[in-house]
Amino acid sequence: MLGQYFYNESLRKTIIAFGSLFNDIAITRKDSSGTEVQTMKVPLAYGPKQKFISRLTQDPGATQSVALTLPRIGFEIQSFDYDPNRKLNRTIRQKKVSNTEDKKLKQMSTQYTPVPYNMNFELFVMAKNSDDGIQIIEQILPFFQPEYTVSIKEVPDMDIVRDVPFVLNSVGYEDTYEGDFQTRRAIIYTLAFTAKSYVYGPVTTAKPITKVQADTYSDLPATAPTRVQRFTVQATGTGDDDDNFGFNESTSEWI
Repeated sequence: MLGQYFYNESLRKTIIAFGSLFNDIAITRKDSSGTEVQTMKVPLAYGPKQKFISRLTQDPGATQSVALTLPRIGFEIQSFDYDPNRKLNRTIRQKKVSNTEDKKLKQMSTQYTPVPYNMNFELFVMAKNSDDGIQIIEQILPFFQPEYTVSIKEVPDMDIVRDVPFVLNSVGYEDTYEGDFQTRRAIIYTLAFTAKSYVYGPVTTAKPITKVQADTYSDLPATAPTRVQRFTVQATGTGDDDDNFGFNESTSEWI
């Protein structure tokens, strides 16, 4: 219900998984003879593209002690869209029984079917020369055909691990150099992605039902009837989460 606090970090884990895909990209630079003279890891940051462009074009002495270095990779969330094509029956529940040795402490955790949402990301690659940008792009594109799947442990309390596809939708190119020799050049590749993720609701916890008892009466409750029979069903077994259980059934009669 609304107003009940819970936080499964479903969206946060998807964002982290997306960023980690591009966290170890590097480039090399060579001289005219083909000898490698420099190797550098491309920094990755979360934030809007306009923020980095602004830092690139402004006077570093006025606002920042160090100018923005290129190349650089950044990403941000663009939108969340409900995906009706992946909708499941909302009454289905995931169940898990705690594995404690004391049967009295065992609890059953349940969680309803998650809601499918598409998370739209924008990844941008900024470079000051064409070769740096191409090196980065070529380390990304071959892995998306057009999707790349990552396994995410979305709800640890329920042992839910899901394969989340990250789909590459488009690749754009932009050169911000306008011919002013005092303006820093920036080549920008913009890649649009969609993560087919899920958002999970709260986890509810209760002890497993191991005994059911039902009484039958000779008349309606308004006449204070006499109890006639009692049916009892008692579960048997170890009580583990993978136990199929057995049942003892008994009937008691009152005359």
